Amino acid sequence: MTQRPVPFDALDRKIVAALVENARTSFTEIGAAVGLSATAVKRRVDRMREDGVITGFTTTVRPSALGWRTEAYVEVYCDSAAPPRRLAEVVRDYPEIMAAMTVTGGADALLHVRARDVEHFEEVLERIRAEPFIRKTISYMVLSHLLTASPEAGAALAAPEDPAAAADPTGDA
Repeated sequence: MTQRPVPFDALDRKIVAALVENARTSFTEIGAAVGLSATAVKRRVDRMREDGVITGFTTTVRPSALGWRTEAYVEVYCDSAAPPRRLAEVVRDYPEIMAAMTVTGGADALLHVRARDVEHFEEVLERIRAEPFIRKTISYMVLSHLLTASPEAGAALAAPEDPAAAADPTGDA
């Protein structure tokens, strides 16, 4: 079954652009900027949500505030018998993996990983490498974000608690 194209006009684009810039912008503010009433903006947003154009609203948080102080991208090379759905099943089990995608080129997949620190990243990397269908990985540690407003610069989840810190709440471990 083929889906029919979703109507998406210039006003929809302006509404989406306003929401991408600040998802908390009121329909009244957006309406004033695009020349529509707040009710008309709401109807369009509701339609775009129904049609799957707008898939959600989110908050971007400075990762270090949530305990993520280390960030890396990991190229994953799989055995030929590893289908993408199997890799997807595995990466869902890692709260440290912020995004995962299959890619063109030499690697089979690219993972965006956050960790509390380098030691935590190393532990996550070893768990990934222990998966039976992973042949090798190549990691790239992020030093700084050049586009600080990009979604990749923020975080959606808090870092898992450090077991050592939990055992010694004074931080004198």
